[in-house]
Amino acid sequence: MPAQTQQEPPGLTDEELAQLDAHWRAANYLSAGQIYLMANPLLTEPLRPEHIKPRLLGHWGTAPGLNLVYTHLNRVIKARDLNALCIWGPGHGGPAVLANSWLEGSYTETYPDITRDAPGMARLFRQFSFPGGVPSHVAPETPGSIHEGGELGYSLSHAYGAAFDNPDLLVACVIGDGEAETGPLAASWHSNKFLDPVGDGAVLPILHLNGYKIANPTVPARLPEDELDALLRGYGHDPIHVAGDEPAAVHRALAAAMDTALDRIAALQHAARSEGVTDRPRWPMIVLRTPKGWTGPAEVDGLPVEDTWRSHQVPLAAVRDNPGHLRQLEQWLRSYRPEELFDEHGAPRPDVLACIPEGARRLGATPHANGGLLVRELPLPPLEKHAVEVDKPGATLHEPTRVLGGMLQDLMAATADRRDFRLLGPDETASNRLEAVYAASGKAWQAAVLDVDEHLDRHGRVMEILSEHTCQGWLEGYLLTGRHGLFSCYEAFVHIVDSMVNQHIKWLRTTRRLSWRAPIASLNYLLTSHVWRQDHNGFSHQDPGFVDHVLNKSPEAVRVYFPPDANTLLSVADHVLRSRDYVNVIVAGKQPCFDWLSMEQAKVHCARGAGIWDWAGTEDGSREPDVVLACAGDVPTQEVLAAAQLLRRHLPELAVRVVNVVDIARLMPREEHPHGMTDFEYDGLFTRDKPVIFAYHGYPWLIHRLAYRRTGHPHLHVRGYKEIGTTTTPFDMVVSNDLDRYRLVMDVIDRVPGLAVRAAAVRQRMEDARLRHHAWIREHGVDMPEVTDWSWDG
Repeated sequence: MPAQTQQEPPGLTDEELAQLDAHWRAANYLSAGQIYLMANPLLTEPLRPEHIKPRLLGHWGTAPGLNLVYTHLNRVIKARDLNALCIWGPGHGGPAVLANSWLEGSYTETYPDITRDAPGMARLFRQFSFPGGVPSHVAPETPGSIHEGGELGYSLSHAYGAAFDNPDLLVACVIGDGEAETGPLAASWHSNKFLDPVGDGAVLPILHLNGYKIANPTVPARLPEDELDALLRGYGHDPIHVAGDEPAAVHRALAAAMDTALDRIAALQHAARSEGVTDRPRWPMIVLRTPKGWTGPAEVDGLPVEDTWRSHQVPLAAVRDNPGHLRQLEQWLRSYRPEELFDEHGAPRPDVLACIPEGARRLGATPHANGGLLVRELPLPPLEKHAVEVDKPGATLHEPTRVLGGMLQDLMAATADRRDFRLLGPDETASNRLEAVYAASGKAWQAAVLDVDEHLDRHGRVMEILSEHTCQGWLEGYLLTGRHGLFSCYEAFVHIVDSMVNQHIKWLRTTRRLSWRAPIASLNYLLTSHVWRQDHNGFSHQDPGFVDHVLNKSPEAVRVYFPPDANTLLSVADHVLRSRDYVNVIVAGKQPCFDWLSMEQAKVHCARGAGIWDWAGTEDGSREPDVVLACAGDVPTQEVLAAAQLLRRHLPELAVRVVNVVDIARLMPREEHPHGMTDFEYDGLFTRDKPVIFAYHGYPWLIHRLAYRRTGHPHLHVRGYKEIGTTTTPFDMVVSNDLDRYRLVMDVIDRVPGLAVRAAAVRQRMEDARLRHHAWIREHGVDMPEVTDWSWDG
């Protein structure tokens, strides 16, 4: 079909066209070579079975289109001296991006043994999808990448995250048409309503339609062009369409489309930055239609392959065993005329390299794809400025996240000029009591503003969109390009990004083993509006399991914290915002909470991660405790202290130790997690043989899983959330899940030897209190005064 474009192409010269086509053919040759060859990289002799890899792994279908985009991005970057980054969305485009980084030299600079000659080409080919080599998709090992290609849906949100606060950066984003079917990608089209043309860079989406997924057509490719165009215009873009299967015509049309798009971007930025235009821009994008598996085998064994789903992975299988396939592979590879593309030593010829920019302008060498090279320390305020006064434990109450909001306000103000910190969340900043930040920065917003709106700001750095996927993608792109951030979310709904955090943790684990990847700022979650105070929203909003999910991942990269009050939250937040290369999860309440520790005590306790609160227990040091009451989380801590108070009143002779855990990984053995305790430390804290009643914020079996190898594990009894919830009173939530103070006292009596008989009357009083609670809330609709008016009296 003929190439089509909405704009008259400004015109490539014949020389430019030949150079672009040479680069594209070279990239296609290298892409196919990676999938098939382990020897004879330049085809200096006829292909033999031993030249072919024994296991053919990889994906050819998307490679020609990605190579085409890479080639043309090179042209415009060099011609316009652009500072650019590209996000490669199609899932298994690894061969293409590796081929192009090898051609431009950035791959050899990163991996000096993969030289830009025949021996280096052979190593490039052999390592691809080979034991001890590199993955089949764009991955942390790939120079120029910030996007893991193994999971689809997040390329566009990553691109916008990279562009925020990067005013001189162009972020191109290739979106595969299979990826375009995903929900996260659909939501991320709305990111253009948050992109500030003054303070942010530009994103150029390139929707690549090659028609097929693994075995099916894609929805966007089968839409009539006018319907697809209307959809994209409805998202707020001005699409430029390019389609064709004749290389010269497509080269000319795509060059014209890119020039047109970049001219429009420059004009929109100039209007906003120099002329004061405040209307939301309609940013350009490109819709590129090319055949799947273009330039590959047209037909195999009598079946069509090119421009069908059959080209998705390996178009020619069993090449070692099928002489016909071997001949067809050789014909395919020789169709690129490698002798015209590489000299006798295997180095790319000058025409192949003519379009490639220099130095850090190359897509594989941009420091924006290695954000640790750009990251700076955050100007965090002194904690004492925001600390709450604590003369004695439990005498005052504060909302921990509101206190944190003051600290974040100062941080926002301190980064106003350097613009390298953002707060993100799905419509919950104020709900989570962090609204103090609005005094330093409003909410990013480029759409219409009405008189009733509050805190909307065209240049704001608070990001809110009711899509956890999009928030996560924005933040990942922001962090991976060298900035800092915090993601605040309702605890139950952060599960929406489970698979995304998986990939980010895998990314961090891999980059730790790559000496050339500099550490980036950690991905920090603040989970609040948590399970124990979702009594008003009910069962749907009650799920504390995200920490279970995260703690399944690489121990070197994950940290989980349960600060029990405002000062410990400040200390933990200060720590995680300074950290590098972690995923940090903080679980903290937004409702009024007792203040237990002074700022100095909080710093020491958080640094320790777990420790004895001797002021809360009754052990005198002359003997081991009779029982250990342990807690992790703000509500469990209050219930444990209330239980300790009841035990002091009713069983004063009992030696009770109270242990609070902030860093939950401390429970793990040292050999399994860097923060884990040695057996000596653990036994000293929890004892080897005394009952441990552990009140935990989340699902109780997590604590058992973390501590199962400890000597005292048979004596460990954990109370936590048991998936029982509804719309009810706050205290009824803990009673329903057997985490309440009365149940904890009963657990002590049940498990300390000799108490079952001696303290039977006390146990009965505790059971009576639970029954009284049950009747009270059904009559009065609120908790009993002995609960609502409770305070720690020491």
